Amino acid sequence: MRIGLMSIGTGTIDDAIKQAQQAEADGFDNLWMANIFGLDAISTLGIIGHVTSRIGLGTAVTPTYPRHPTAIAQQALTTGAAAGGRFSLGIGLSHQVVIENMLGMSYDKPARHMREYLSVLAPMLRGEATSFAGDQYTVNGIGINFPGRQPVPLLVAALGPVMLKLAGSMADGTITWMTGPKTLAAHIIPGINEAAEEAGKGKATIVAGFPIVATDDADAARKHVGQSLQMYGMLPSYRAMLDREGIAGPAELALVGNEAYLRDRLKELKDIGVTDFCAAISASDQDGTARTTEFLKGLG
Repeated sequence: MRIGLMSIGTGTIDDAIKQAQQAEADGFDNLWMANIFGLDAISTLGIIGHVTSRIGLGTAVTPTYPRHPTAIAQQALTTGAAAGGRFSLGIGLSHQVVIENMLGMSYDKPARHMREYLSVLAPMLRGEATSFAGDQYTVNGIGINFPGRQPVPLLVAALGPVMLKLAGSMADGTITWMTGPKTLAAHIIPGINEAAEEAGKGKATIVAGFPIVATDDADAARKHVGQSLQMYGMLPSYRAMLDREGIAGPAELALVGNEAYLRDRLKELKDIGVTDFCAAISASDQDGTARTTEFLKGLG
């Protein structure tokens, strides 16, 4: 299981570059960048890719609705070239409250939207000229090719059965957040792998994001996680996964404890089929962040 770090992109470009170069020096396998309302993740990772040499880079995740699939394909392929083939594109639907209430776009029939989106995007990322006619997107013979173009693996944030089938059959894997080990083992991983096998593919890439803190005071750390990540427990798609897991919120989902405890929890994730662990270090202070980072570095 590869070990990566989560970056939320709320600092400066220089901050993002410094974090990535340090993560590479520390031996981490990947740096995953969220696309919220800070730095654009794909663009920032293109810059980072040009000043690093080994670490894998990926978005976790870029919302689909605000960007036409041909535009995101061009952007992703450019970033893939800048990173020398080390970039993976993670996409997702975002949430109704963001797409409708904040952006004023329709969130109607999100699974159909994603099916059409992947029908355009996936072949373009493979370097194929794409033609597709759907209800939301129509393209005719568009392909993106330039010197130095690299294939870009495509990951889809998928939680429900329909989305898992789409991710398994039309993409290379999934990225999860607010999804616990029981749900991964019984629902996410078998669902996406079944779809991948039916499509004649190998097993899917499973990137699992978790809040994590190395600490001797688990109660205090969980309290901090619960307060800082409270909003995720209220978003319907994540709420459904927390309910499926049988837990109240992010505080119970977080991996919190001493190094021996955390090592056991990560082994469990590896054993159920998680291929990539994405660590959202959620300590309340710099000492906790440094301790958690040192623990994760030692797993390489």
